[in-house]
Amino acid sequence: MFIGCSFSVKWVGLFIIALVGLTTVKDLWDLMGDLRLSVAQIQKHFLARAVCLIIWPILLYFSVFCFHFLVLSHSGNGDGFFSSEFQSTLVGNDLYDQKVPEYVAYGSVITLKNRRGGGGLLHSHTHLYPEDLGEYQQQQITAYTHKDDNNKWLVKKTNSHAPLPGANSSIEDVEFIRNGDQIVLEHVMTKRNLHAHHQKAPMTPTHYQVTGYGENGVGDANDIWVVEILGSSGSGNHGDQVRTVTSVLKLRHLNLGCYLHSHSTQLPKWGWEQLEVTCNPQASDRNNLWNVEGNVHDLLPHVSFEFYKPSIFSKFLESHLVMAESNNNMKPKEGEITSKPWHWPINLQGQVFSGGDHRVYLLGNPIIFWGCGLLKILFVVVVMLKLFARQRGYLQRMRNEIQAELDVFTSNGLWLLVGWALHYLPFYLMGRVLYFHHYFPALMFSIMLAGVTIEYSIRLLTALLHPALKPLFYHTSVAVVLFITVVSFLFFMPLAYGMSGPKSDNPESSMYGLKWLPDWDILAIV
Repeated sequence: MFIGCSFSVKWVGLFIIALVGLTTVKDLWDLMGDLRLSVAQIQKHFLARAVCLIIWPILLYFSVFCFHFLVLSHSGNGDGFFSSEFQSTLVGNDLYDQKVPEYVAYGSVITLKNRRGGGGLLHSHTHLYPEDLGEYQQQQITAYTHKDDNNKWLVKKTNSHAPLPGANSSIEDVEFIRNGDQIVLEHVMTKRNLHAHHQKAPMTPTHYQVTGYGENGVGDANDIWVVEILGSSGSGNHGDQVRTVTSVLKLRHLNLGCYLHSHSTQLPKWGWEQLEVTCNPQASDRNNLWNVEGNVHDLLPHVSFEFYKPSIFSKFLESHLVMAESNNNMKPKEGEITSKPWHWPINLQGQVFSGGDHRVYLLGNPIIFWGCGLLKILFVVVVMLKLFARQRGYLQRMRNEIQAELDVFTSNGLWLLVGWALHYLPFYLMGRVLYFHHYFPALMFSIMLAGVTIEYSIRLLTALLHPALKPLFYHTSVAVVLFITVVSFLFFMPLAYGMSGPKSDNPESSMYGLKWLPDWDILAIV
């Protein structure tokens, strides 16, 4: 149950699942070596662990998300990260209980949604690309995960003078968009067309740049895009109509042969940190896939979005894809202090959370951090000495009491060391932005290992003394350890509860004199 709960709270719980899995494998391996157990009994042991440690946590985890979807059923700022189908289930969203035209026609005002997990809506605004990006200083095209009027595009024929259905038209005058059609997309707010040319994209130089070009909807031949509908077996049939939400589309640039593309790469400040949109020469890239999300046409009949709503299992899978995508793409904000994994065990650098009258600086207690590090090294040394002693036959000469203590110590300590490594080492492989607090789960295992090491060291030294001295030495040692722990906490207590009053460089400050390392930014908190 607790495995399922830990993973439900945060995906770091996956590391504790790995630790439990390793201990279970070791346990089953030991059972297999117990010849008193029959094969049927071993199978029962395996089945019991599979049900309790695999199936039950998975069911609990899935149930948590079912309850999550039930309670959090309303629209919010993050709607744009999810697919059109997912959004249709959120109360307050534009797509909830909405009726829209089933098919897209010339004259429709649409929004285009990139179909990758966390993909944005095709977007433009009046801002131009910077001059240093090339000879074409044209209007920016981006993907934006929030909804506004700058996401709306008018679908036109390639002949800019071709009339669109007007107020006096009837449904017989409507011409639907079909697979293979050549279209022009005009940005409703700025009257510029979706355009691509032989200029490198700003963040992805292997792709072509996509811009907004023209005046009042009049551009040039580089504004023409070919609609390609994907079917279940690849490309759709020629003449298939584009359906709202359900049709999976590619937009191929007529002259360049590249495909409208968006990915997780963010533009710099000049692009408002929105997602880059490019024209990708690689036709097979799944980030080239789009669907029509919004569709407005005065002459077309409307159908209910109820038809598009996904199942609970589909929502579960999509939410996880979006979470994973968002997590992997987290980048540091401008001026933000981040850290590297090797900083954490040595408490090299803290993190400023707030300044002003009430100051908060996240920093580990150096006595605890450095003490845990030294005790971890001591534990590894003891394990190495034990292996050496066993190889040389010295273990047999030890008293049974000491041998038993040593076996318990190394066995328990090794599992705690594995737990620390599982919660710490994977961060070296992560490309996302990292912070000091990511070390805290690993720190718990480090502290537990330190406790085991201290306990064993005191017990070992006590066992070597005269029986009359054992109680005094043991209790004195425990008292010294507790005294150091409490004093170190009191010394650095302002870090735990926040600071106010004089600044850190003032002798009257509660933090004065505590800048033990040059990288501690205690003095920077003003």
